[in-house]
Amino acid sequence: MNDSSWGAPPQAGQAGYWGPIERGPVQGAAPAGPAYDAPEAQQTRPMPIVPDGPAYGGDQDDDRGAARTGGPLFRDEDHGAFPGGDGSGFPSGDHGRFPDERYGGRSEGPSAQPHVTPQHDSSYVPQNPEPMPDVQPQPAPVPAPPKKSAGRDLGAAIGVGVGLGVVIVASLFVVKAVFVGVVAVAVVVGLWELTSRLQERKQIRAPLVPLAVGGAAMVVAGYVRGAEGAWVAMALTALAVLVWRMTEPPEGYLKDVTAGVFAAFYVPFLATFVAMMLTADDGPWRVLTFLLLTVVSDTGAYAVGWRFGTHKLAPRISPGKTREGLLGAVSFAMVAGALCLQFLIDDGSWWQGLLLGLAVAASATLGDLGESMIKRDLGIKDMGTLLPGHGGIMDRLDSLLPTAPVVWLLLVLFVGSG
Repeated sequence: MNDSSWGAPPQAGQAGYWGPIERGPVQGAAPAGPAYDAPEAQQTRPMPIVPDGPAYGGDQDDDRGAARTGGPLFRDEDHGAFPGGDGSGFPSGDHGRFPDERYGGRSEGPSAQPHVTPQHDSSYVPQNPEPMPDVQPQPAPVPAPPKKSAGRDLGAAIGVGVGLGVVIVASLFVVKAVFVGVVAVAVVVGLWELTSRLQERKQIRAPLVPLAVGGAAMVVAGYVRGAEGAWVAMALTALAVLVWRMTEPPEGYLKDVTAGVFAAFYVPFLATFVAMMLTADDGPWRVLTFLLLTVVSDTGAYAVGWRFGTHKLAPRISPGKTREGLLGAVSFAMVAGALCLQFLIDDGSWWQGLLLGLAVAASATLGDLGESMIKRDLGIKDMGTLLPGHGGIMDRLDSLLPTAPVVWLLLVLFVGSG
């Protein structure tokens, strides 16, 4: 092959394809005529003088606007012919091969069209572009699901609960009067917490002094005189609240005395049924059954609800309570009730224990929801901070208080008041 594919040689006295040597090469000139169109094309045309510089072009060539004699400007650019040292227009050893053949391109033979570079044609598309690496997007890390939390110091709650249980059981089976004193103290502290929160959050001033004195007297009267003594003490406590509040200005009198009567019924009157249970011959075992069933119901509701709870029971009142937790409370309480009535209560039967456990689970849940409603209205989480891990005394009495009259009544119906 010769250099006729670069165009016909210039005539004497005319500027050839490369132009006058002293003026430098002219970029963009089109080759003249097809290859092998004349016998004279067999002659080899002298190559122009290549200026000293990098073998594959450089910035100095581009700055002068001269045709590049070196390598391509871009990686995907089709490679042109390289002037060789043997006068053939190709590098040594590439005779008879078109430039595109050396780089994997397609050769069209002798009639191949002149090479077009991106500098000459803006619509130029590389024939064999180098494929870009297929970069896969990295998936966003999935956050670990949050672990369920009890929301309280579980260790402190267990420790305080065990300590209270030891005190209650010791006083219950040693001297009954001591247990009555424990109940009276719990009632007074609960009344203090309730009246303090009412005054702080709602500016309701329920008189604490008549409530505390009447509440303690109500528990003692229930233990000594039974239901009649409890009702009389309740009436006298309400009257004392009305009179005590008269010593202050009349503004807010109605809401203050209403809250006082409510507190007297809610805390000491309901607690009196625990003292009345104690008057029976097997009174300590009845009280123990009452405490065990209530605690087991709360424990079952907590354990099952924490592990399996997904359906809210009363989201507007207590978002943490679930229907699954309620089923756990019922199941645990019924099993515990059957065992307690069969082995702890005189003349008791297991089926009576099932009914008792069901009633305890219902009343304990309603009592818990009732106090949750009060705390939500007041805008607080706990009634107090006296018991670490539990809150206040009222936070432990919430399910015990409404359950006490239920257990007392059912035990009287099942086995008598004896």
